[in-house]
Amino acid sequence: MARSLTGLLLAAGLGLAAGAQAADADLVKRGEYLARAADCMACHTAAGGAPFAGGLPIASPFGTIYGSNITPDKDHGIGNYSADDFFAALTEGKRKDGANLYPAMPYTSYHLIRREDSDAIHAYLMTVEPVHRAAPETALNFPFNVRAGLSGWNLLYGKSVQLQSAEGRSEPWQRGQYLVEVLGHCGECHTPRNAIGALQQDKRLSGALLNGYLAPSLLPGDLAARGWNHADLSAFLEHGMSAQGSMFNEMFPVLHHSTQHLDSGDLQAMATYLLGDQPPAARVVQTVAYPQLSASAKRGRQQYLNVCAGCHGTEGEGKPHIAVAMQGNTTLRLADSRNLLRVIVDGIGEQQFGGYERMQPMPGFADKLDDAQLTDLLNYLRQSWGGLPGDLDVQAVARLKSDGAPAHAGKAM
Repeated sequence: MARSLTGLLLAAGLGLAAGAQAADADLVKRGEYLARAADCMACHTAAGGAPFAGGLPIASPFGTIYGSNITPDKDHGIGNYSADDFFAALTEGKRKDGANLYPAMPYTSYHLIRREDSDAIHAYLMTVEPVHRAAPETALNFPFNVRAGLSGWNLLYGKSVQLQSAEGRSEPWQRGQYLVEVLGHCGECHTPRNAIGALQQDKRLSGALLNGYLAPSLLPGDLAARGWNHADLSAFLEHGMSAQGSMFNEMFPVLHHSTQHLDSGDLQAMATYLLGDQPPAARVVQTVAYPQLSASAKRGRQQYLNVCAGCHGTEGEGKPHIAVAMQGNTTLRLADSRNLLRVIVDGIGEQQFGGYERMQPMPGFADKLDDAQLTDLLNYLRQSWGGLPGDLDVQAVARLKSDGAPAHAGKAM
C-alpha cells in the first residue's frame, strides 16, 4: 500500500512537472509570435548581427539612437530584467536602473500592451541566445542627451496614444486595432510629430516624413484612393507584394521580421481595422494616353524608355520576379511624390520576399538624370498611371530632391 501510494505521488509529481514544462513551452511559443507582431527584431538587430543583440543605428532629428541589446545577457542585455522590469520598460519607458528610455522605443504605443502579452514576450526573450556585447552608446545633442529631462516629456506625451472606442465594431476590427495601434505601433512612423518628437494625435495615421521618405497615410479613405482593398492589403502584409507594388525602404524590415510571420487571421484583422468594417471602394485609375499628357510628361516618356522600360515594361506592365508594374502602382498615386523621386534617385536594394520570390536591385539614376529630366519623368509617371493631374515644376522637384534630412525613425529600446 505504501509503495503504491508512493508510486502514485511520484507519478502525480511527474505529471505536474510535465504539465508545467508544456505550459512554459506554450508561453515561450506565444511570446515568440507576439515578439514578431511587436516587431522587436527590426530595431534590436543590426545588419549582419545576432538577433536582438542591438547596435542598429536609428536616425532621428536629435541624433543617432542605437537599438539596445535585448538578449538575456546579464551584463549588456536584459538578463537581469524580471517580468515586472520588462513591463515597466515597455509601458513606461523605464530601464531597470530607473533611467528613462528615449521615446524612439515606442512605449507611447506599448503602454497599452496587455500584461499577459508582455510576460509572454519576456519569457521568449529569456530563451534566445545571450550575446555578450554592448550596443554603441547613444549620444544625442544637448539638451536631448539629458535623460532625466524625459520625465516631463513623459508626463505630457508618454501615454498620449489612446484607442478609439470599439463599440459596435467587429471582433476582427478590435483585434486589428490592438495589432496595428499597440503591438505593431504603426502610428509611430505613420503619424507626424511635433518639434520635440511627440506624436500629433489629432493627425493619427495621416502620414509622416521619415528619413527623406513619406510614411503614407493609413486612413481608410486615403488607402482606398491609392487602390487598396481588403484582400490586397492583407496579402501585401503577408507577402510584401501585391498588384499595388512591393514593400521597400523602412517597410521591408517590417515585412521581413514581422508581418510575414503572422497568421492570416491576424493579417486580415489588421486590414479590417485599417480599412474599416465597411471599407470604401478602392479607386481604379485608368491609364492616360500619350496625346492627353502635358508637354513635360510627353518628354518624360522618352526618359522612361531610356532608364525604366527595360525592367518595368514599355507600357508599365512590369516583369514578374524582376520589377513591379507601373499600372496600379500605389506609390505613383501619392500627391507628394517624394517617395517616387527617392526611388528613382536612390534606387532599391534586392528584395527577398516569401518562398523563392525575389525582386532584382533597382539602380539609382542620380547621375543620369538632371533635375529637368527627372521632373519630366515624374510628370509622365504621375499622369500616365498615377491619376494625378498637373505638372510638378523643376523648382519643386529640386526641393524634394534636397529634402533628405532624417525625421524621427520610430523605435529602439
